[in-house]
Amino acid sequence: MGIVLSGGTVVTSEACFAVDVRVEGEKIAAVGLQVQEPNDQVVDVRGRFLLPGAVDAHTHFEDIAGTVKTADDFFTGSRAGLLGGTTTFIDFATPLPGETLQHAFESRRSQALGRSFCDFGFHMTITGWGQSIGSEMEKLVKLGVTSFKLFMAYKNDLQVSDEELFQVFQKTAELGGIAAVHCENGDVIEVLIRQALKAGNTSAAYHALTRPPAVEEEAVNRAVSLAMLAKAPLYIVHLSTREALRVVEQARLRGANVYIETCPQYLLLDDTYYAGSDFAGGKYVLSPPLRAKDHLTVLWAGVSQGMIDTLSTDHCAFLFKGQKDKGIHDFSKIPNGIPGVEDRLSLLYTYGVMQKKIDLCRMVSLTATKPAEIFGLYPQKGTVAVGSDADIVVWNPAEEGTISAATHHYALDYNPYEGFRKIGQAEQVFLRGEQVVTDGQLSLAAPRGKYLMRKPFANTVYNNERKFEYD
Repeated sequence: MGIVLSGGTVVTSEACFAVDVRVEGEKIAAVGLQVQEPNDQVVDVRGRFLLPGAVDAHTHFEDIAGTVKTADDFFTGSRAGLLGGTTTFIDFATPLPGETLQHAFESRRSQALGRSFCDFGFHMTITGWGQSIGSEMEKLVKLGVTSFKLFMAYKNDLQVSDEELFQVFQKTAELGGIAAVHCENGDVIEVLIRQALKAGNTSAAYHALTRPPAVEEEAVNRAVSLAMLAKAPLYIVHLSTREALRVVEQARLRGANVYIETCPQYLLLDDTYYAGSDFAGGKYVLSPPLRAKDHLTVLWAGVSQGMIDTLSTDHCAFLFKGQKDKGIHDFSKIPNGIPGVEDRLSLLYTYGVMQKKIDLCRMVSLTATKPAEIFGLYPQKGTVAVGSDADIVVWNPAEEGTISAATHHYALDYNPYEGFRKIGQAEQVFLRGEQVVTDGQLSLAAPRGKYLMRKPFANTVYNNERKFEYD
């Protein structure tokens, strides 16, 4: 006995077509017309889009920034994601001082198993280079961890040196993996922070002023150059500036294999949110910070023209009262991060598709297909096709509402998109063939997410003659 989703419009990264989808067990068994078999359950989805379950390749659930733990753990964060149409996420395993990479990975996997509503994987964070790191990376690839995160910021904590960055790039290329890099010049940021505090500039606005666009542009240029030297593919997380985008465009013309991720906040929120004499700007402290509006315009162009590959969230949620307000008198003590995993599809559909900046196929590519391809999950995840996992979002384009902390499912006391209009809803969601969201409500008794073994990175060839039109 199977399930037939009948009368909807299937959307892939390539096309939209009016066909039925038959699910049997955990897999998609047929996509086409007249696919129903005897005893199948038929679900009427007329007027709906059938999207592949979204893949968020950048989340921070149950994470710790310094001594502050995120408000959303694997349970609440994945639940919010599922209700928003995300069925898979890739989080991070970061070793403690003296801890092996494998132990850090196994600890994080144990935290998530039995508590995640979504299927999941992990990037491994590398915070230095030593005699054993290369062999540990080899073990992780065999355990399905094929991407490695590096920070060029957060001096004296997560930041790696150029030497360490280059050595990880070399090893990643050897293993067939991919490096994901946070690109900001941490040394310069540290100087600017010290200078701001010494001058008595302590408000949340100075978080952005001490992380100007130039520190991202410089770090992106350095990361790209070192990755090209190491012949390693590079994934730049949460790119936020027009200058950094230009650096990548020029590098691609020279043959660099570089992928770009941005996030909803860099398309929809700007640095005016830091204005004001109260501490409301503290809600929007994240890294990189929000930028001036002209950067948003260029990033939207990058999204629509295909220069930007993925749209993830960097979901990293801290309470406004009791966590972020610890920095009310010192911006450098505000935990960095905002939520987004529940609102990603609604925001992109409302302000991208409905405003004709992108089409539905591009939305699917950004939020499902491309992240699945880059991080070794395709075609198991990221598409509606025979043989793929039956992760399907029944999207109701007629549903409308308003984003609010009063109705979201984060374990959080604010929402950075408070009052934003939203069009469209993940009305029904299927995870590996099981209906887990019904009429916009969770229909699971307990979390069912599985750990995903990811394949090594598959090289993507760019057309080096492609040009990008700037406003």
